[in-house]
Amino acid sequence: MSSPSSPARVALIGYGYAARTFHAPLIQAVPGLSLALIASSRPDQVRADLPGIAVEGDPMQAVVDPGVDLVVIATPNDTHFPLAQATLRAGKHVVVDKPMTPSLSEARELSATAQAHDRLLSVFHNRRWDSDFLSVRQALGEGLIGEVRHFESRIERFRPQVRDRWRERPGPATGLWWDLGPHLVDQALTLFGSPDSVQANFAMQRSGATTDDWAHVVLGFGPIRAILHVGMLAAILGPRFVVHGTGGSMIKARPDRQEQQLLAGLRPGDSQWGTDPDPLQWQSDDGPAQTRPALSGDQSRFYAELADAIAGKGPNPVPPDEAIRVMAVMQAAIDSASSGRTP
Repeated sequence: MSSPSSPARVALIGYGYAARTFHAPLIQAVPGLSLALIASSRPDQVRADLPGIAVEGDPMQAVVDPGVDLVVIATPNDTHFPLAQATLRAGKHVVVDKPMTPSLSEARELSATAQAHDRLLSVFHNRRWDSDFLSVRQALGEGLIGEVRHFESRIERFRPQVRDRWRERPGPATGLWWDLGPHLVDQALTLFGSPDSVQANFAMQRSGATTDDWAHVVLGFGPIRAILHVGMLAAILGPRFVVHGTGGSMIKARPDRQEQQLLAGLRPGDSQWGTDPDPLQWQSDDGPAQTRPALSGDQSRFYAELADAIAGKGPNPVPPDEAIRVMAVMQAAIDSASSGRTP
């Protein structure tokens, strides 16, 4: 284990898209963390990308490694619960990629285990640190368009071909709602709290689809309606956010660019990291359309705040109770879509 003054030693379990694109580079960007070990079934790829970092084929060996302080779980969703449970019982801190677990009961059990073992448990809701969301959140906090009444948040792709990957095969917590829905739900709950109602509709729209690849969910917060939408057949993307209020409207048209920047090799601290050239547009009912620069995003803030929390210098950036709220809404949407009712 590391000393209180040295960086926390991190084991990353899994080296698929999420681990390779997000977790590994973001962890390495934070001085308070040291990526020491990766558990993967593809050791050659790990060594090619990250020479000098130890590679382990068995994830349970990473869980029990005495030199590891924090285990980051970036594996298929149905493995989150057993790996996180074992890690907490081994006395390590844990980060679980979203969604926390495939079921609400498992999420609650993980939270109880973390509390019983006095370990930090956090969930990687990295989109809280996106430029588009930060810009909208700031504007709403300032009352730029009065009181919100209509909030639209969408993530769309154009991927007409079904791919052979676990996210698109039938199984626990697979399909587009489980893939992208947690981002949208977490952002809506961060802005508005817990919803009064959840109404959802899912569909399989692509030829050969075996899991949902389209979802439309409406959350009610008193007079506010938050519309969350994900889809895989949008060759022309709709705006990332549309918000109407009692004093006007705003649009954030284009999404945050950090994923594309990471894929291109840009890293936190580089000169253009997190910058967003697409401005926030807004208009009141009696004035001309206006724009304001978008805030910069920085998803490495999740890990920076996590390192501070492990060192006792700050709060958990995404505590279990907040992730459990997301899980409750995810499940309510599934129940609504299957029953045709509004929970």
